Amino acid sequence: MKNNKWYFTVSSIIFTVVAIAHLGRILLVLPASVAGYDIPLWVSGIAVLLAGYLATRGFMEAHKLG
Repeated sequence: MKNNKWYFTVSSIIFTVVAIAHLGRILLVLPASVAGYDIPLWVSGIAVLLAGYLATRGFMEAHKLG
């Protein structure tokens, strides 16, 4: 199905951008806070792994659908 392939491709691109953004935060040691609470860098590490996994799986599914 063509629509599913587009869905997996677009969502994978978004997850890739999120992973790169979090990786950049780790490499540049940028501070982040939400509602006055400072977010530790290890949270971005988990986000890199999770978003990277989801992007990889999405690209694999899109490739499978051909």
